[in-house]
Amino acid sequence: MADAWYMGGVIGRPTTAAAFCLWVATSLWSWSAAAQPDATTALGFGRDRPLPPGADGWADAGLGGVRGLTVGPIESALHPEAGYGTAAGRAALVEARELGSSWVALTPFGRVWDLRGGGVDLTFEAELAQNRRDVLTAIADAHAEGLRVFLVPHLWVETGGWRALIDPGSDAGWARWAASYGRFIRYWAEVAELGQAELFSVGVELRSWVTTARAPSFSDLIDDVRARYSGLITYSANWDDVDRTVILGDLDVIGINAFYPLTKKEKASYFDLALGAQRIAADLELLAERWQKPVLLTEMGYTTRVDPALRPWEWPDDMTDVTVDQRAQAIAYRALLAPLLERTFCAGFFAWRTYADPDDVSEEAEWGFSPRGKLAELVLRDAFTASWAVDPGGLWLTAPAAHRARTPGLYAWELSDPLLTVARE
Repeated sequence: MADAWYMGGVIGRPTTAAAFCLWVATSLWSWSAAAQPDATTALGFGRDRPLPPGADGWADAGLGGVRGLTVGPIESALHPEAGYGTAAGRAALVEARELGSSWVALTPFGRVWDLRGGGVDLTFEAELAQNRRDVLTAIADAHAEGLRVFLVPHLWVETGGWRALIDPGSDAGWARWAASYGRFIRYWAEVAELGQAELFSVGVELRSWVTTARAPSFSDLIDDVRARYSGLITYSANWDDVDRTVILGDLDVIGINAFYPLTKKEKASYFDLALGAQRIAADLELLAERWQKPVLLTEMGYTTRVDPALRPWEWPDDMTDVTVDQRAQAIAYRALLAPLLERTFCAGFFAWRTYADPDDVSEEAEWGFSPRGKLAELVLRDAFTASWAVDPGGLWLTAPAAHRARTPGLYAWELSDPLLTVARE
């Protein structure tokens, strides 16, 4: 039943009579929407009121699935009228809501010079005080749109390299690094508390720290964050090291940057991708049961190219001679999400990513991760609309109203022959 929530759309085929489909779609849409909690109400869970215990804790709390979209900043001071806290940024949040999102992730950055972990410069592009004001404004703007907020401070390695490989090289070096990173993450935890962001990530892809004997110092840092921030806490582990991450017990929710390869072969069929996704879902369920914590995909997505599910972590800026393939991106989205939305251990996901200026396409190449205006957007819109297992009432019936998305960039629901019309590719 892993594809029940998305029978139509990008690769769907006729399944039943048009009149019946339209009747079911229009009559059950309101019931499906009513089953999802109102995102404008307080989350109600955090430091002083933990989630119910167990892998199904998010479902048992009745919070509804996290239908999330990461809205990245405009990462250049040359765009002063774009980014968080601007009119353009607000327009991006409106788009997220119209897409069907109930959550947005915001990603302020700190700067690290190299992988020796000398320290974190809290200033990134804009002056720090301005960046703080802009992020707080973006949080308020998101709340005004009825969106819940996940604040995810990232590290940018200036000279290149992946933050997961930071290694200060000695006990003294690690102590300095922990103190500097702690200053960075506590700063943004205080911003999250001030803005009342509902969820906060204490780190992103810090493998050399949280999978090693150095991990106890990271647990101490989590305690420091809890003293300053009253909401729910996660950590964004990389997909290939979450099984070795030893601080998961300190979190409310297990976060995973889920750039999973769904296949090992080129030009794999959707069936091959779906089998790969089923194996991933089974492994994640075991992880959730082992730690007795729900799982949240803090990032997920695929680039817009041939075989994006083969090596999903490859960065668009490093690619050459790319063949743009919207359909390949869309079916990779569909394959990964389908089995997870049927499981109560999965709180939901954040799609990676759009940017805080809908009219600026310069932040990413056409073959990049953004689903905006592409066939993958249709998969997202349908997924956001469907009834999930983690929602109150559970997956009582697939939401046929989800099968109406046909035109990227058109947010008004398209009711004509929702299951009979194959999407234009």
